[in-house]
Amino acid sequence: MQMEVSGVESPRSRRRQDGLSYKFQRLRERLRQSVTSGEFAGKLPGERTLARRFHVNAKTLSKALTDLAAEGLLDRSIGRGTYVKGTAPADEVGVGKWLIVCDPVRAQSALVRHLLEACPNATVAHDVTAPRPSYIRQFEAVIDFCTTTPDAFLIDLVVRNVPVVAVNREPGIYSVNTVATDRVLGAWNMARDLVLGGHRRLAVIESMPRADVGRSVGQAATRYAPDSVVQVWSKSDTLRAVESGATAIICDTTWVGQEVKTILEGANVRIGHDVSLAALGCADETYPLSGYLAESREVAKAVVESLKAATSPRPATIWLNPKWVDRGTVKNLSAG
Repeated sequence: MQMEVSGVESPRSRRRQDGLSYKFQRLRERLRQSVTSGEFAGKLPGERTLARRFHVNAKTLSKALTDLAAEGLLDRSIGRGTYVKGTAPADEVGVGKWLIVCDPVRAQSALVRHLLEACPNATVAHDVTAPRPSYIRQFEAVIDFCTTTPDAFLIDLVVRNVPVVAVNREPGIYSVNTVATDRVLGAWNMARDLVLGGHRRLAVIESMPRADVGRSVGQAATRYAPDSVVQVWSKSDTLRAVESGATAIICDTTWVGQEVKTILEGANVRIGHDVSLAALGCADETYPLSGYLAESREVAKAVVESLKAATSPRPATIWLNPKWVDRGTVKNLSAG
């Protein structure tokens, strides 16, 4: 005679559980049943309590909860606990969980820091070429300011009705909200200031696709100084630009400006003396270069406002007006 003790699963009964062979999977289905049956409603008990209740360790429980959150059954974040989806108090939900996609070089930037202040449980990622659907489902919005984000990824988000905000980059698809420093305006103003200050050979370091910085610099330079020469270069050709006679360099992003600064200093080129160096984009008060810039905190604030309006059927673009910031890296040649 085979006896089964109440509350203890026999090997045969374990095999009957929908073919699930891993402990966390069995736990996940038990948690799912507790939610769908109404046994769990609102905020779930603490993880230690749940682990004792289901006789599992903390790691197994965490994995099961993470899976259910990725499926959209639960809301889970550090500091406020785990809720059945849609039951967390409004003042605790805040702005939801974000995925911030950026280039590795900008992961420690002031803009990312301000975005994380606005959404402490956000995730920063650099490569979204082939994300799993379960990975995407855990996020309520995506903020993208990576130069290499595939359009196919953004299209997939739009199809899934996930709000997307492109930051300081030109979106390539419809239905994506945009928050961006007006680089074209900044480039025009920067070129005007430089040629009126006596510069006649300008170099533009371009890195952002569709930013039109080089064209704007060329148009402004021609208008204010028809004898001026504007050439567009890549970052790797910075020293060639100086050797060709450029007296001023305009970088289309602040992070490229930092890299160009390092290249010039490594070659003993005196910035602000041998060559003027300026940048466009967003930065905080510690940024070392002159240029037409938008403050990083203001950009982050505009992103939050854009996400609040992301349910609108028509995409919106917020253009931030860059302001002149003088860090002493631009020389006025007319002043001698």
